[in-house]
Amino acid sequence: MATEIKPIRTDDDHTAAMAEIERLWEASEGTPEDDRLDVLVTLVDAYERVRWPMGTSADPIGAIVARLEQKGMSEADLVPLLGSREAVASVMAGQRELTVEIIRRLRDGLGISADVLVG
Repeated sequence: MATEIKPIRTDDDHTAAMAEIERLWEASEGTPEDDRLDVLVTLVDAYERVRWPMGTSADPIGAIVARLEQKGMSEADLVPLLGSREAVASVMAGQRELTVEIIRRLRDGLGISADVLVG
């Protein structure tokens, strides 16, 4: 059973919210679970912006690397977001432009602000 959604004020709250996000990740669009996922991602993003600020001059690739490190993820974890290992490699090498669709996927999948990804 889902727990009540509440503000994220501590690292323990953050950990619990991340676990709930993982549980809800495959929720079907338009369902109450999808709405819950959207709210939790928004809360986590707000908490992480304050807890681990990236600064306004962060470059997009640096922001992606930093977020992967924060989440204990590797570039391989970006394949579901970007579609292939080749796409991940070209984005991370700065050889592929971050399109609006890629920015949306990274924003939604990693919780990185689109403003940071735009550069």
